[in-house]
Amino acid sequence: MDLDAAIIEPRKGRGEPDLPPSALLVFSPEDLDLCLQHLDQSQKHSKHLYLSALYCGAFRGVRVALSGPVLGAPQAVLVLEKLIALGARNVMALGWCGSLQSHVTIGDVVLPTAATSDEGTSKHYPTGPEQPEPAPGLIQALRETLRDRHLAVHQGTVWSTDAPYRETVRQVLAFQKQGVLAVEMELSALFTVACFRGIHLAAVLAVSDELHDLKWRHGFTNERFRQTRKKLAELSLQALCSVQCSAPVRNRS
Repeated sequence: MDLDAAIIEPRKGRGEPDLPPSALLVFSPEDLDLCLQHLDQSQKHSKHLYLSALYCGAFRGVRVALSGPVLGAPQAVLVLEKLIALGARNVMALGWCGSLQSHVTIGDVVLPTAATSDEGTSKHYPTGPEQPEPAPGLIQALRETLRDRHLAVHQGTVWSTDAPYRETVRQVLAFQKQGVLAVEMELSALFTVACFRGIHLAAVLAVSDELHDLKWRHGFTNERFRQTRKKLAELSLQALCSVQCSAPVRNRS
């Protein structure tokens, strides 16, 4: 008996849809609504995914699944696991982040190339020597799609935390010194599960607030932030649907 085997595995349930290989996982309800505006013939499936909605539609002739909102690593992973069980193989994540560096400002874009885990979900998914990171094909598609779009784009590491009210001065200073660009709540877990399951995943984040001077400045009503989110809703779908890089799923349970 394998004592490390999972007792419950994600599976396709009776009546649940077969998803297309491409799926967009959206963190905020506001961005979910923006993305829906770009889907043709979108169909909402009656069964929600752990408090998240699930849609299927088409973007410029390519079938795509759309799911969200999610908040924090545990819920994001629950939804991702189900999307994989239903057929998703190329997943783009779209969310927000808080800047830790003075040159990264509200309304900018962060392309995470790695994520430092300060959340409790990743440790339950052993990936061996492999370093969880975004899929090269998907992140390259994002780079090309975002190029010349009048967006300030930064690439680098993000910090994933479970406790947004415990982002301490000590932690922010330490991550600043390491060159970490921003803080968010989901990506280290999503990268880890994608590695564990053998699927492709990348992410793009809009900078919603700033912590770099050890004070909190939010830009949730900032017009530049709003315009960036509006652009990313379309551009993330465009990048996702430009990549046809399916991969076999490795279930390591």
